[in-house]
Amino acid sequence: MRVPLTVRDFLDRAEQVYGDRIGVVDEPDQPARSWGAITYGELARRARSFAAALDALGIGQGERIAIVSPNSARWIAALYGACISGRILVPINFRLHAHEITYIVEHSGARVLLLDPELEEDLAAVPVEHRFVLGEASDAQLFEQTQAPNLIEIDEDSVATLNYTSGTTARPKGVQLTHRNLWLNATTFGWHAGVSDRDCFLHVVPIFHCNGWGMPFALAAMGVPQVILRKVSGAELLRRVDKHGVTFLGGAPAVVNGVLDAAQGLAAVPGRGKTRILVAGAPPPTRTIERVETELGWEFIQLYGLTETSPLLTMNRLRAEYDDLSPAARAAKLGRAGAPVIGARVRVDAQGEVLARANVVMAGYWNDPVATNAAIVDGWFHTGDGGMLDEGGYVSISDRKKDVIITGGENVSSIEVEDCLAAHATVDAVAVIGVPDEKWGETVKALVVLRPGATTSEIELIAHCRAHLAHYKCPTSIEIRAELARTATGKLQKFLLRAPYWVGRTRQVS
Repeated sequence: MRVPLTVRDFLDRAEQVYGDRIGVVDEPDQPARSWGAITYGELARRARSFAAALDALGIGQGERIAIVSPNSARWIAALYGACISGRILVPINFRLHAHEITYIVEHSGARVLLLDPELEEDLAAVPVEHRFVLGEASDAQLFEQTQAPNLIEIDEDSVATLNYTSGTTARPKGVQLTHRNLWLNATTFGWHAGVSDRDCFLHVVPIFHCNGWGMPFALAAMGVPQVILRKVSGAELLRRVDKHGVTFLGGAPAVVNGVLDAAQGLAAVPGRGKTRILVAGAPPPTRTIERVETELGWEFIQLYGLTETSPLLTMNRLRAEYDDLSPAARAAKLGRAGAPVIGARVRVDAQGEVLARANVVMAGYWNDPVATNAAIVDGWFHTGDGGMLDEGGYVSISDRKKDVIITGGENVSSIEVEDCLAAHATVDAVAVIGVPDEKWGETVKALVVLRPGATTSEIELIAHCRAHLAHYKCPTSIEIRAELARTATGKLQKFLLRAPYWVGRTRQVS
């Protein structure tokens, strides 16, 4: 017997087995009316209502619904409502500039756009057929329908979400993740991370990031209460851990740094001995990993993956063999990206690039067969990351082959930033690189050569970027130079430009 693996399975089980249990605790401090705490039964009802609302709008199976919003209970209901009814959800980074969001909406062909109230004015000009501002006014039409939706059988190989990611081009690419991709990522994630119905999870990672790493699915299947956090701060995060008894959360290294700072001077750290934190986005310093154990008393888990892999490829957790090691030695072991999870094959090619083969690898890039064929070659996905495999099969990421900078867990295309700076009247040549940053892991730095006779300032060039790009993409520093290192054929040698900033470090990412 072969039964399709679809996202619907997770919500069905949550409703059947844990229907009366609190499923989602909404963010209390948001511009829309908070839903408060709702059960998994109620979440399922609201998801079906959303599917019925799409029926009423004439949105067919396979059509796209875009959402631009920070974390919220409505976000999770829309995610399920779209996917269980065979539509495709298009999560969009709410930090992007209006013109970037317009591109994604148009490129994806989304007919419906869901907006957070704080973004209504900024995104008023985004062209779309149906626009809804999430909140009390739209709840009646979207989440309070009584008509049963048309839930037909879904092909597991059909696309469930279309997740746009920054990469080697100025324009983001739409990553097609199928129901099969998401199902296997969620179940594998839950197994390796030890998700159980005794957990309580805090959504720190923006859900637009690869569907919150697939956690809304893995958690629902096991009846785990999901606590929503809209805005991240170390102090607020610790407060939520204490209030809700959070045992499990995820975040980028910058989140870990914020928690460590906020915990300084506390008589008792919430979650000590009970909470585990999943960290991804960039490999954190070993000292940071050690401090999670010694100062917070939390379990540190590192994972590696990409949007194109749903995202989980490798995971690194404490093993019994590490129990007798010192905290510093354990941290060194946990500093690796991890061992391939069940079902994933990982190898490093002759050029030092990490390749992956797994059921979680995307179906391809939306309407971009050239990019798809470049990324998936002979059955192996090219991650664009440089790394190595040790004798135990553990992966370490040492460099980034793609022109991508990861700052605070966000991908930044250096080419996109270079294009923006090159449009400034004074700029003759530019190279954008990632440099180490204690808080963000990496930060964006631009090296600029001015046109003959031109004058400008770092402040002016940064302001130019902030006027055209999402602020997290903008350089935090700009250095004006007489020339930039190039090959004999004129190609920028970014490894030489980056090298002075990474002296004394064993890897060229942070």
